[in-house]
Amino acid sequence: MDFFLILIVGVIVVTLLVFFYYVPFFLWINAISAGVRISLIQLFLMRIRRVPPRTIVYAMIEAHKAGLKSITRDELEAHYLAGGHVEKVVHALVSASKANIDLSFQMATAIDLAGRDVFNAVQMSVNPKVIDTPPVAAVAKDGIQLIAKARVTVRANIKQLVGGAGEETILARVGEGIVSSIGSSESHKSVLENPDSISKLVLRKGLDAGTAFEILSIDIADIDIGKNIGAVLQIDQAQADKNIAQARAEERRAMAIAEEQEMKAKAQEARAKVIEAEAEVPRALAEAFRSGNLGVMDYYRMQNIQADTDMRDSIARPGASTKGDNKK
Repeated sequence: MDFFLILIVGVIVVTLLVFFYYVPFFLWINAISAGVRISLIQLFLMRIRRVPPRTIVYAMIEAHKAGLKSITRDELEAHYLAGGHVEKVVHALVSASKANIDLSFQMATAIDLAGRDVFNAVQMSVNPKVIDTPPVAAVAKDGIQLIAKARVTVRANIKQLVGGAGEETILARVGEGIVSSIGSSESHKSVLENPDSISKLVLRKGLDAGTAFEILSIDIADIDIGKNIGAVLQIDQAQADKNIAQARAEERRAMAIAEEQEMKAKAQEARAKVIEAEAEVPRALAEAFRSGNLGVMDYYRMQNIQADTDMRDSIARPGASTKGDNKK
């Protein structure tokens, strides 16, 4: 008997748990007490559609208490089923309404589905955000490098959040504007004297076009003097010219050595030919003796002429020995 009683009690408890899970009665009481009209059947159908009733009901209560009565249950369910964040959207709509920011439910859901935090965007519209740029190096016309840091105050542009560029684009454009402003300055001293000229020039460029933000101000936080880029470039150019000149001189030296070697080779070749020709002289003399074309007197006369030539050479070159002296 006790077993059947326990079984009946267990079945009743399980039945009540399943009932209250699929029919959130107490959640329905909360909605009715807050002035939100919703039926138990709709709450039951939310469970069937795998939509959390607590999320939808509390979002409707928040919107109703904030005076946003145009938001319907179907719109919240559709946004949840699309993968959106219902709580953030309702928080953003309530904040925008209190801050007198024109933000419709369709725009808020579009921003949320685009992957942006719509609640933080509304907060940024009310409280602007300060973005610190990384150090930006630029060179003035006098060749001195300046390293500047800027603080950019931005406010979220609700209408440009869908499809608008982010903070990275803002930082890149501000850095480009700083480089352009410093590069157009005649001297680095003028930039150090009037750093606000950079921010004014950058602000006039309209750097927030096509972005999800509106630039309110650009303030130069710090400017440091870097290297003398002009002098460094001149030194590098002089070193490059020196290396080129050395290379050309080495090339000319190599060519001169090659020409000298070629002249020596030609001289040796000519000397070899002379030696070869001198070797033919005794043969020619012997042949002339045999053929009778050369007599003994002719030969001695030729020797005397050779001795006179050697003597003249010794006179022209003092200290040099001649063949005639060797004979004596």
